[in-house]
Amino acid sequence: MSGSSLKRRRRRRELCLSEVMTIMVGFHLSGYGTFKYYYLNDVLNYQRSYFPGLVSYNRFVELIQGSLVPLCCFLTSRFGQCSGISFIDSTKISVCHNRRIGSHKVMAEFAARRKTSMGWFYGFKLHLVINDQGELLGVKITAGNVDDRDPVPELARSLSGKLFGGRGYISQPLFDHLWEQGVQLVTKARKNMKNKLLPLFDKILLRERSIIESVNDQLKNISQIEHSRHRSRVNFFVNLIAGLVAYTFREKKPSLNIRLPQALPAVVV
Repeated sequence: MSGSSLKRRRRRRELCLSEVMTIMVGFHLSGYGTFKYYYLNDVLNYQRSYFPGLVSYNRFVELIQGSLVPLCCFLTSRFGQCSGISFIDSTKISVCHNRRIGSHKVMAEFAARRKTSMGWFYGFKLHLVINDQGELLGVKITAGNVDDRDPVPELARSLSGKLFGGRGYISQPLFDHLWEQGVQLVTKARKNMKNKLLPLFDKILLRERSIIESVNDQLKNISQIEHSRHRSRVNFFVNLIAGLVAYTFREKKPSLNIRLPQALPAVVV
């Protein structure tokens, strides 16, 4: 049998893990509204020179699931440095419309229903800690019915100085726990609480808590971390983590433009 008559097995085109991660993060930096449209109209048409082993859209969706853990590790490597001024907040991540809660099955084992100041939602909570430059310092994803104060000790392990949060973080046991870690929790007082005298510097920074709300706004409206089109649990988390990674690469982040270590008294335990 001649060599020309032998059937040659063609190697299947494939993408490596780093390429899959790059495409996922690139989507959140692209401005496209849906990943499918981004992949079919941008990646396949204009990015073949960067990714010679491009596969079909359906095959790429299968490859996405293997990138979750590497993306989580990469995200932690992109965290900023604590400056002594940190802000904490949580935001809802809905997985479906309230009218579809009864028929929603994809996240049924993990998501939960909770009421916020904006009404009811079904899904998760994204807890963030940032510094005064808008850089991520800590991230945690919980079910929607988890109290905002529960993840704080874990998120504050690598922090120092002062941590500014909303009224939802008021708790004497939490304050004492963080104080032992070298972190001072600063919050506004509720209407039924005695007004405590705060240093002027703390009052000013409490008014600047909107910086972390601006970060949440960018993550949802620019990075597209929240939508109701997920058909896979793993792909939901991949999309969310990739959006957070993409945020760390943005040059213009919400920032207070202050670096005043001399104005921030050290927390002495």
